[in-house]
Amino acid sequence: MSEASSQPSTISTTAAPRLRRVLTLWDLIFYGIVLIQPTAPVPLFGVVQKLSRGYIVDTILLAMLAMMITAFSYGRMATLYPAAGSAYTYVGRGLNPHLGFLAGWAMFLDYLLQPILNAVWVSVGIHRLLPQLPYAAAAALFIALVLFLNLSGIRATARANQVLLGFMFLVIGAFLILAVRYLFGSQGWSGVFSVAPFYDPKTFSLPVIGQATSLAALTYIGFDGVTTLAEDVENPKRNVLLATVLVCLFTGLFGGLEVYLGQRVWPEYASFINLETAFWDVCRRVGGVALFGGMTAVTLLACFGSGLTGTLGAARLLFGMGRDNVLPRRFFGYLDPKHNTPRYNILMIGVLAYVASLLITYEQAGELLNFGAFLAFMGVNLATVRQFYFLRQPGRERRLLTDLLLPMFGFLFCAWIWWGLRTPAKVVGGTWFALGLIYSAIKTHGFRRQPVMIDFKET
Repeated sequence: MSEASSQPSTISTTAAPRLRRVLTLWDLIFYGIVLIQPTAPVPLFGVVQKLSRGYIVDTILLAMLAMMITAFSYGRMATLYPAAGSAYTYVGRGLNPHLGFLAGWAMFLDYLLQPILNAVWVSVGIHRLLPQLPYAAAAALFIALVLFLNLSGIRATARANQVLLGFMFLVIGAFLILAVRYLFGSQGWSGVFSVAPFYDPKTFSLPVIGQATSLAALTYIGFDGVTTLAEDVENPKRNVLLATVLVCLFTGLFGGLEVYLGQRVWPEYASFINLETAFWDVCRRVGGVALFGGMTAVTLLACFGSGLTGTLGAARLLFGMGRDNVLPRRFFGYLDPKHNTPRYNILMIGVLAYVASLLITYEQAGELLNFGAFLAFMGVNLATVRQFYFLRQPGRERRLLTDLLLPMFGFLFCAWIWWGLRTPAKVVGGTWFALGLIYSAIKTHGFRRQPVMIDFKET
């Protein structure tokens, strides 16, 4: 779609009388932190430590660099197209509608995987706390509770999110203090400050770290949600871009500090009791039962909340696709008349999440989620190049560094991380992508018509 044809749509959207620009830069940053959550690296800690052979800090920082450049592209595209759908909208309008559909198809996979990812991790955590409860029963218990709440139409409130976020910072703050005290008490300042988590010539391997970074990037998933508020923020051309970049920067530095101290406290990554809950053991080592319990509570609650909202978000996305007849309307477009919820979609996602939680690991689910996410990230970087360098925007000069070199570097960096995904994720993700390509070809009669639209406003 050309720039000229897309511009009126953007103007009419931003001029809608129901929207007021009341959000500040700090409102956006806080919103982004809530979306990602300060405990984001905690579930990944043990798995990425093993994959990277002890260099999780490097993977977090490498992923941060890729995400900050991509966030810069997201922020710039949000000033042109402030709409729900994010990468789907940016790729569709910035490159090509058919490519936009494929980006949306990749995002659709991510929405379906989010409940699965949380189901696997929470079930592992519950089973560890209650080993007498079989893993399959723990997964069934978690998913049954999520389904019950979603079918009842219950929503998590912003106040509850703020309380949970405050509790997270309290527990993480306690961990940071206790970890420094533990390291200083046992090794002095050399225990607190060390280059070992960053580089040791005997064990450092860039290909290994690159592959582990493909999973560590899961820490940042959700940062693009900031761009969906572009219509409601003061000075969006400045604040949306700044907020997306600063959220990634905060997540990388704060999360990097968490895992750095965790690695220093427990460098022997091969000895973790359980990889998925390894950070709990680190907390027990520095803070005893109290910190172990606190970190267990916040991470389980955070993953439960994410699973709850993720299931509903995926169900609403399916409902939007069913309502618009992208998918069969009778099943996917059905709403429960009593609770006004997409009942069939919620139940289907619950069954899918339960079956998948018995078949795949947290690591496999995370890599598969990143398959779709990084395809979308690459698309947004390319769309930025086309929109700002080749098409150019009225009233501004073309800039080689910010309009071409930086987003192209972001594209290549994301492609390098994406290529580091292991073969099973590529096979499953590639199959999903091929199905989307075939589906789009059929619906558009060989790409001769406009592609079917996915309404991400439902999420």
